[in-house]
Amino acid sequence: MHVLLIKMSSMGDLIHTLPALTDAMQAIPDLEIDWVVEPAFADIPAWHPAVKNIIPIPLRRWRKNIFRSIFSGEIIKFYKTLRQKKYDLIVDVQGLFKSAMVANLARGETHGYDNISAREYIAGYFYRHKYAVPKVKDAHAVVRARTLFSKTLNYKLPKTRPNFHIDFTKLPALDFLLPEKYVVFLHGTTWESKHYPEIYWRQLVDKVDTLGITVFLLWGNEVEKNRAERLAKDSQHAKVLPKLSITQIATLLKNATAVVAVDTGLGHLSAALTTPTIGLYGPTDPKLVGIVGDNQFYMQAQFPCAPCYATIGPDKVWTLLEKIIGEK
Repeated sequence: MHVLLIKMSSMGDLIHTLPALTDAMQAIPDLEIDWVVEPAFADIPAWHPAVKNIIPIPLRRWRKNIFRSIFSGEIIKFYKTLRQKKYDLIVDVQGLFKSAMVANLARGETHGYDNISAREYIAGYFYRHKYAVPKVKDAHAVVRARTLFSKTLNYKLPKTRPNFHIDFTKLPALDFLLPEKYVVFLHGTTWESKHYPEIYWRQLVDKVDTLGITVFLLWGNEVEKNRAERLAKDSQHAKVLPKLSITQIATLLKNATAVVAVDTGLGHLSAALTTPTIGLYGPTDPKLVGIVGDNQFYMQAQFPCAPCYATIGPDKVWTLLEKIIGEK
């Protein structure tokens, strides 16, 4: 069976879809999936053994200069690639108007959420087959994706824990040596309200420093780089790494002793790699979008404090982090 999957972004959303592919692969042995995805995240689908082809769609770039994209021939090229084969099923896991439009450009019968279940109500009008699944406000994103796939491909939804089934052999070696034990702090996120206070991060850096264990600090832009440099200043063991690709970051996270993360796509990646991860949540609900899987822990700032994080101060995080480090 040849299936086209529409899930273009973001990083966390893509990772949340992987367990659904594992379920489907186990239920349908001859399953082959082509995945339409933004180029920035194209490495992630390729890690799953059920995915055979990646179809990049630079939609974000197209929207910045639509006329250039049209006249350059990029959009026509994508359209021709999308329609090269007829699929047994086309599944839109994103549930947005834009993803529904992409699904309808391809050849095959479209499947997706019904109007009530879709993230954008209007998307439900554009599928040939539509299904009721738990709403965004009622169920975790992983559960929604697994449910949609089970209904679309007509198999019983497994009651097993989510299995992201990442092929670790596809992760590259790093060009620098990793210490035997190290911790990664994922301090960067897109929403300002999701940030954990910098003074708390600094206290955690100092506490790990007392154990003589390296703390690696990642960054994706200049603001994050500057914050990482401030956190590493005067620390004996904290190190700011150069900018890494997603695949390099995956290798770093996979081999880490522990990871502490705010609500960010890289936190979900760490969880999918089964690395012990502590997720810190303020304005978002971890029951709906939190890290899931083996060795995963989350702490949530309780209303009405959220997103001030006062209820998950650094001492609470350190108590759990120290325990994880001691056990590995």
